[in-house]
Amino acid sequence: MKIVRYPEKSLWKSILERPHIDAARLGSTVSSILEDVKRDGDEAVKKYEEQFDHVCLQSLSVSKEEMDEAEQLVSDKLKDAIRLAYHNIKVFHESQLTSPSKIETQPGVTCWQKPVAIQRVGLYIPGGSAPLFSTVLMLATPAKIAGCERIVLCTPPGKDGKVHPAVLFAAKVAGVSDIFKAGGVQAIGAMAYGTESIPSVYKIFGPGNQYVMEAKQQVSLHGVAIDMPAGPSEVCVIADENADCAFIAADLLSQAEHGPDSQVVLITTSEKALTGVQQEVTAQLESLPRKSIASQALDNSKLVLVHDDDEAMNMANLYAPEHLIIQTDNYAELAERVVNAGSVFLGRYACESAGDYASGTNHTLPTNGYATSYSGVNLDSYFRKITFQHISSRGIANIGPAVAEMAAAESLDGHKNAMTLRMKSLSGY
Repeated sequence: MKIVRYPEKSLWKSILERPHIDAARLGSTVSSILEDVKRDGDEAVKKYEEQFDHVCLQSLSVSKEEMDEAEQLVSDKLKDAIRLAYHNIKVFHESQLTSPSKIETQPGVTCWQKPVAIQRVGLYIPGGSAPLFSTVLMLATPAKIAGCERIVLCTPPGKDGKVHPAVLFAAKVAGVSDIFKAGGVQAIGAMAYGTESIPSVYKIFGPGNQYVMEAKQQVSLHGVAIDMPAGPSEVCVIADENADCAFIAADLLSQAEHGPDSQVVLITTSEKALTGVQQEVTAQLESLPRKSIASQALDNSKLVLVHDDDEAMNMANLYAPEHLIIQTDNYAELAERVVNAGSVFLGRYACESAGDYASGTNHTLPTNGYATSYSGVNLDSYFRKITFQHISSRGIANIGPAVAEMAAAESLDGHKNAMTLRMKSLSGY
């Protein structure tokens, strides 16, 4: 990790840069795969599964027999953990339900907004070296609460042609049964365009690597919505002199182990904390099974020493991290100053891992600085908000003249006529 002490503000942006990728080459590769899937359907998905996931599939669907077998392979202890996490996620997201209320903006003019669930949603669950069964709970639970009619889940299989059993058990707990063996760009294409086996959806959710993020962004240009531009994971920690350096190092490494393109940043007002965290990262890294992956991520990471809380918060807000941990004595005060972040963890015991699994908040969050303009996945992500209005004759009398005047001023005589006809139909005009 690179150490930066008291940087000038003019250097902050360059210090906080994410790892760069060859966007042109990435875009071309993704576009080619998407076109193949759009044209050849299942055949293309199977071809790329063999190429990228090294598995030859006869069927893309997960069978009931496979679901039953998976349940037997998951330990009782893990089942209990998954059920606990599901309960907390469900409780938190159910609390976001709202009842529409009708508002009379003028006498005789009543307006209201009704949330309507997106009928078909697609959930992408990353696999590979770390199958993220927790993401199944994060994405499927609010989809079920919202009332989405069809939930399609795609996840890459292992080399044995089977989906990780914990992924399937989590899907069962969350109430998802349309599960398909497809990963990466080909999965995003299948859910966007539909294949012989995999239904098309209206909106795609889920994190992934840079290829998945690029695929989501490309299909979003052609009629399919996405949750957000979600790419490599990241965390920023703000610490003071009393912070627990071992805890902080563990938090940094928990993100670094996600992938070599992940990034972790420490911003601290204390030289003691900076040195202590550096030492702890070095020590803890040695015992980490995913040491080689975490080491590559640490090459992209920074330890930054700043003068005071103002600089720490301004830098964190500029970075707009996916995860923000504030481990300071005055964390409650600093929390009020957070402007840009996906999810915030307060105090020495609120580790980011809690949010990843079982506290109840959603771990599908904006990365790469998109926390400046995007929210993480929440219950509203699965709804469309449709507005309604009813206007009585009294309402026409109250707003008709203003509507006609504004339409005329914009030279939209058809708009004016639609209102003036109604006005003339009423006595008094």
